[in-house]
Amino acid sequence: PCLTWLCCPVAEKTGKVLGEFCRCYKEQFGVALFNSVRYEIEGAGGPQPQLLHRKVPLEDHVIYSGNIFQYIEENKKWRNRFCVVPHNYGLVLYENKLAYERELPPRVLVNSAGYKILTSVEQYLELVNNSLPGVTPKSGHSPILKCPTDFPLILWHPYARHYYFCVMTGKEQEKWRAVFQDCVRHCNNGISEDSRVEAPAFTDAVRMYRQAKEQYGTWDMLCGNETQVLSNLVMEELLPELRSTIGPRLKGKAPERQRTWIQVSDAVYRMVYELAKAQYEAAVARCEQERPQLESTIRTDMDQIITSKEHLASKIRAFVLPKAEVCVRNHVQPYISSILEALMTPTSQGFAEVREVFFKEVTDMNMNVVNEGGLEKLVEYMEKLSHLAFHPVKMQSCYEKMEQLKLEGLQQRFDVSSTSVFKQRAQIHMRQQMDDAVYTFETLLHQELGKLQGKDDLCKSIQRILERVLKKFDYDSSTVRKKFFREALLQITIPFLLKKLAPTCKGELAKFQELIFEDFASFILVENTYEEVVLQSVMKDIMQAVKEAAVQRKHNLYRDSMVMHNSDPNLHLLGEGLPIDWSEEYSGQPEAGAAERRRRAKQVVSVIQDDEGALPYGAGAEALLQPGSPEPREPPEPQPEEPPSPLDALPHATPRSSVPASPVSVAHVPSGAEVPQATPRSSVPASPVPRADVPPVSSVQHDSPASPSPRADVPAAAPGARSPSAAPHQPGDSEPGEQAAPRGRECSPPQPPGSTESGEGVQTEF
Repeated sequence: PCLTWLCCPVAEKTGKVLGEFCRCYKEQFGVALFNSVRYEIEGAGGPQPQLLHRKVPLEDHVIYSGNIFQYIEENKKWRNRFCVVPHNYGLVLYENKLAYERELPPRVLVNSAGYKILTSVEQYLELVNNSLPGVTPKSGHSPILKCPTDFPLILWHPYARHYYFCVMTGKEQEKWRAVFQDCVRHCNNGISEDSRVEAPAFTDAVRMYRQAKEQYGTWDMLCGNETQVLSNLVMEELLPELRSTIGPRLKGKAPERQRTWIQVSDAVYRMVYELAKAQYEAAVARCEQERPQLESTIRTDMDQIITSKEHLASKIRAFVLPKAEVCVRNHVQPYISSILEALMTPTSQGFAEVREVFFKEVTDMNMNVVNEGGLEKLVEYMEKLSHLAFHPVKMQSCYEKMEQLKLEGLQQRFDVSSTSVFKQRAQIHMRQQMDDAVYTFETLLHQELGKLQGKDDLCKSIQRILERVLKKFDYDSSTVRKKFFREALLQITIPFLLKKLAPTCKGELAKFQELIFEDFASFILVENTYEEVVLQSVMKDIMQAVKEAAVQRKHNLYRDSMVMHNSDPNLHLLGEGLPIDWSEEYSGQPEAGAAERRRRAKQVVSVIQDDEGALPYGAGAEALLQPGSPEPREPPEPQPEEPPSPLDALPHATPRSSVPASPVSVAHVPSGAEVPQATPRSSVPASPVPRADVPPVSSVQHDSPASPSPRADVPAAAPGARSPSAAPHQPGDSEPGEQAAPRGRECSPPQPPGSTESGEGVQTEF
């Protein structure tokens, strides 16, 4: 409330940025629509994938669940929370496991798009000190955060609120870090690639807007869904002004000023998010309203539009190409092979590790099935294998290969602010290739099962199918990697060329506008045509470099001339069938009804399993207490508690082994954000899946004051936390600053942006 005077200047600045962006979006929408219709008419070229693609990878499943300690900023206490990662990769924090099983509303929903995962307090303090220059705690003063164990996990965001967690052991920290990184990776990839119009129009509009501000090169905050990206775009310009305005007004010691600054930044970010969401949705609605008329014009005048565009391109080419070729020859061509080699080594090692992990898992399964008992064991192992691609820990060795990517001096030369864009893109490709390989394997094996006579036949069939799938994987892997290399090289070199050519070329582009017919001005833009000409100037060298790498058989890349034509003509027909449910189809029991399927979906089964149990959280609560920290309050009466659910408590061979489902942000965004599907080519269902998904937003109280809440038995007490009450359905005491879960599924509406909110108030919906 004390910052209400900020609302007007923030809204004014936000409106100005968004107004300019929406103008860019409208221009790019017509171009993207034309390209989409042209693509539809002319068709796609290039090699076709050999592996099958799963349409809905993680439907009705939870990726991970377990207990973790969370720091509550408002009351400065560490509390034990039950964390669930559903198929949309949001982090959902419940009071405890019992609250989850009883379908009570969660305490917090965290969308991790744009976040960084930090594993040391020192890393975090360095980032916090840099966020507000001139405010650094003096030596001997208490820092902004103290962690009671040596194994913290901190979610840091440049604009939104931060989240603090800790665990008891290094092994737990590694596993949770893998889970959190998977969430960030998925949520960052929040713009659906299914759309051939809206997504290209949006990303091109963002690029054009930033280039108009002379900001070229990659952008780290192009992550999350469209509204989140727009919020980041506004905050990038707004934050320096905000820092200079708010910084001198902050009072208190350095840690307190830093804490206040984080809260102010988060409050402004929420306000910006709501404004961005409303304006972007209005812009999209206006474009969609005009779409039928535009599409009709495109289909009617396609040939004339193409002819007009080619005429414009020839004029721009004559003006720009000589300068562009000189620039390419002097500043780009000598470095293409170095950039390509730097990209190829870690990427190819990562895909080779994907192949190795897949081969090892299938081979181990084959041996175990033969030794332990035929079809029943096969069903159990196939349930686990079918979601291998979404197992954060087993896939971690593949992802780590890509973390080795370094462009060294090339990064400064070509104005690449960070390599994280390329790392995450390659890692998403790895996960997709793994899932395609697994899905193809299980589809072929499922087809063969009816023909087998015994264990020996089953073993031979598994081995034969594995070899077939590996051949297809090698071919698809080569195709995906070559495409990734070409795209990455263009992403690195094109902004550099545009920046170099801008002083001599950009000012002269206006004179070409008169070459465009007025009727076609919505589909042909001078700026876009200019970029296409620049792209053509370097594309030949990039294609040649990738082709030479394939000819030399570097990193197991296939030649372009090597094409697998109809190697399995009926395979893709199999992929069009219903998803395979191994446990239900081969369990020997009658098919479960809707109620039974719903009951099973409620079960919390972690994908991460280990033979070694983690340190129980109940035993670790006392160890978390540090000198000077608040003592836990005494419970009213000793009551039987629900047994704790420690990390990886489920045994490795548990038949209930479950699966993950298939990234965008939730915690730092006001309500209304949508979470994308796990794979880039699919989207999350609008309606939540019972218990395997996050509760609907209507079931979660938004930013409302603490109210009486049903309290469930807490598995373990965290330092300074009240021990659980024995009556979960009786009104309980809410900790100061915490949002109490409402009694039923109803909730009060969210307060307007900028209002004071609870520390654990849900900030957005999936």
